[in-house]
Amino acid sequence: MELHDVWFVLIAVLWTGYFFLEGFDFGVGILTKLLARDRPERRVLINTIGPVWDGNEVWLLTAGGATFAAFPEWYATLFSGFYLPLLLILVCLIVRGVAFEYRAKRPEENWQRNWETAIFWTSLLPAFLWGVAFGNIVGGVKIDQDFEYVGNAWDLLNPHALLGGLVTLTLFTFHGAVFTALKTVGDIRERARKLALKVGLAAAVFASVFLLWTQIDSGDAKSLVALVVAVGALVAALVANQAGREGWSFALSGVTIVAAVAMLFLTLFPNVMPSTLDENWSLTVTNASSSPYTLKIMTWCAGIATPIVLLYQGWTYWVFRKRIGTQHIAEAVH
Repeated sequence: MELHDVWFVLIAVLWTGYFFLEGFDFGVGILTKLLARDRPERRVLINTIGPVWDGNEVWLLTAGGATFAAFPEWYATLFSGFYLPLLLILVCLIVRGVAFEYRAKRPEENWQRNWETAIFWTSLLPAFLWGVAFGNIVGGVKIDQDFEYVGNAWDLLNPHALLGGLVTLTLFTFHGAVFTALKTVGDIRERARKLALKVGLAAAVFASVFLLWTQIDSGDAKSLVALVVAVGALVAALVANQAGREGWSFALSGVTIVAAVAMLFLTLFPNVMPSTLDENWSLTVTNASSSPYTLKIMTWCAGIATPIVLLYQGWTYWVFRKRIGTQHIAEAVH
């Protein structure tokens, strides 16, 4: 296996980790409006992801940086062609981080309610837009002979991509609801499980149609296996949720995300951005990659740094592993 193939796999792993981890905290952010009935319950939801949300975003930074270094042509075409949706995602992530930090800085109800509304919208929009982006990447976009995107923003809003957005939106919300049930106690836990069933059923429908559509367009035997695993794990997660086995349900919803992302990258390889104008103009792991020397240096750096990051993030989750409820929310002191 060549180094550019290795880095394609590593970037797929980074995106998988990002969607697994950021997926549930996007879901929790959405649930601040759908599930929480009052301010103490919204504080409970926010506190479940408070220690980890910023660490989860590191996976996105690493995935973007790895793409820039390993596949600069892919990075350039992707970020120029998808400029508007990616800019909107970036603005949402910035506002979302500010909202988490500033929400409790002042006691006024309007102040806190406005930041909580910002958390909701800046969780919902990226959850939808990431699906739109990857729906376009896998389905193909208008790339010319110079490997430049020649379409416009409206071309990105095609049925396949929009369905992909609905998949990530509902799947992340389900993932977040299961995580909430796993991390809370009392009435909010029970309501999270009930909401997880409703959202999970919608996610199962959207995901089945989207993944099957993708499989028919560009799949093979390997991607078909990943599709079956993704749908099967989602159904099993719904069953575990109904049985009150939140740990199993969360693990299985995570398997769903991992298998679904794996399926998308399997259908993509060896392309990184297929061209709908001419398949010979598609960006591939070969024509979009950096030099072998660059990839070799990157491999050494990743081999040293990655285990340290994984150990630290795993330790963070272990420290903040206990359930919380409204009884653990103290009155804010200003």
